Amino acid sequence: MTQIPLEIEELRLRTRDFIRTVVIPAEPKPGHRLENATRIRLQAAAKAAGVFAPHVAKEYGGQGVPVGYWSPIFQEAGYSPIGPTVLNCMAPDEGNMHMLHLIATDEQKLRYLKPLAAGSTRSCFGMTEPHPGAGSDPAALQTQAVKVEGGWTINGHKRFISGANDAAFCILMARNDATGESPAGATMFLVDMDTPGVRIGEQIHTIDRAIDGGHPHVHFEDCFVPDGAVLGAAGIGFKYVQMRLGPARLTHCMRWLGLARRALDIALDRAQRRELFGSPLHGLGLAQELISQCVIDIETSDAIITKTAALLETDPRAGSALSSVAKVHCSESIYRVVDRAMQICGGDGVSDALPLAAYLNEVRPFRIYDGSNETHKWAISRRASAHRSHAVECGEPYMADVESVGAL
Repeated sequence: MTQIPLEIEELRLRTRDFIRTVVIPAEPKPGHRLENATRIRLQAAAKAAGVFAPHVAKEYGGQGVPVGYWSPIFQEAGYSPIGPTVLNCMAPDEGNMHMLHLIATDEQKLRYLKPLAAGSTRSCFGMTEPHPGAGSDPAALQTQAVKVEGGWTINGHKRFISGANDAAFCILMARNDATGESPAGATMFLVDMDTPGVRIGEQIHTIDRAIDGGHPHVHFEDCFVPDGAVLGAAGIGFKYVQMRLGPARLTHCMRWLGLARRALDIALDRAQRRELFGSPLHGLGLAQELISQCVIDIETSDAIITKTAALLETDPRAGSALSSVAKVHCSESIYRVVDRAMQICGGDGVSDALPLAAYLNEVRPFRIYDGSNETHKWAISRRASAHRSHAVECGEPYMADVESVGAL
């Protein structure tokens, strides 16, 4: 592990101990959701242990860990599928907290960030829409916000809005025309879910269970919000989206990498205890190949997460671009680790005797969530081609400059 400051290492160790001694014994059965009463009890215990909300500023009750050091803590939290929820660093709340901290007004922080950071409210992020609206392509945004006296009227249909069933508010993306000094574009709004005109629609049932609050459709029908509901500045919401999505992609990688480590530990325990054809399973080449590939996938994922997190602090634009590479690599590597762990464990691996099948259901959607891997690969390829074209125009010799390709 990369050298980290002493206080961060101490927090990592406290988090590791808390997850293993308090959270794991309270995990629901594989495939089941965490009950609200259990969540409240465990979050209170996390606060008492000094491990709650590691990413949140201390003034709002968090541990104040900088982005560059989130990974060791988030991986420890992710060792349990309910760990991030217990520590209040789970999507979509974690990404919303980060963005509120960056661009919300003091009044908005008091009203929305403070209770969200404390775990007393939940939130959702409203961008994805039914086809042909915004999905992997945010520019296809169709929800409309019209400026009226004293505020805005919003009409639109969102889908796959994770956490919406339990959310107190939504950070909503809507398209707007130019008005006053605000350009035409997209605007983010803070919309209370009990606002007239907000309606939860059809539920979308998915294979994952770790994100509480479901993934339903949400309708906004002549929904009025005051001018004070605008998050940041009107018309430049797409800029803010990139501020949110880059770190949010990476924290998904961190959390699920923690679960991949848990899956490998389960497989290693099985390989130590079981014999096959008269030899310990861990000593057979067929198991060694699977184990070694798991270690390789975990270590390469850890490395790209660490590099991207550091870049997000020093050069957010480059870090956001590299987070696409990290998202694709980690989502595919983590899936392979869990899948191999199931193979090592044989029949028990695909049964409820072990939690591995449930883990596979959790990590599989990550290749679609936060932009499909195919969309990210398209963007990665475009950046690589653009970088090479620029180099040729400048008369630079050929160089396999992988680092700069990722940073474009």
